[in-house]
Amino acid sequence: MAPLDLDRERILRFLEAASRRLSGEWLLVGGAAAALWFSEERVTEDIDLVGLAGTPEERLRLMEFAAAEGLPVEAVNSAADFFLRRIEGWRDHIEPLLRGPSATIHRPDATLFLLLKCSRLSEIDLGDCLALLDFVRAEALALDRGRVLRTLVSLPETDDEALRLRRARLQAALEGRGES
Repeated sequence: MAPLDLDRERILRFLEAASRRLSGEWLLVGGAAAALWFSEERVTEDIDLVGLAGTPEERLRLMEFAAAEGLPVEAVNSAADFFLRRIEGWRDHIEPLLRGPSATIHRPDATLFLLLKCSRLSEIDLGDCLALLDFVRAEALALDRGRVLRTLVSLPETDDEALRLRRARLQAALEGRGES
């Protein structure tokens, strides 16, 4: 299967339909959240949508819905729930994005978005983090920089020089040093 390029418009159409046809509470994270929130030109290969109840039934409903919407099931990803649930107090850091008749789709706040990106911090993740920091500054949004910095510097050492450099660049941006 060739990778998809899901843009803001396609992601929004999918989520609007999801808010009408799914039930329960959901959290949109990753590149799709970036595209809808602070980086309109961002495209992604998948839509990271996590059911807040954390049940296998939610995942199955999401995959069935994606297939009915013409997306391959691989285009929806709920694996982020593993990382989400490892973050203490994550529920305090979500904000409603779309409300439908029986479903609400949330997005993370700036703190949670960055906490979710810190551990992997691919080149794309770093780009999302830097774009979000610019957006936070421009919009004067709340951000617990201290918590994100503590998380970033507490990550295990890595032999990957490129990852070390990305971490250093994110740390500098969080501390207000250098360009983001």
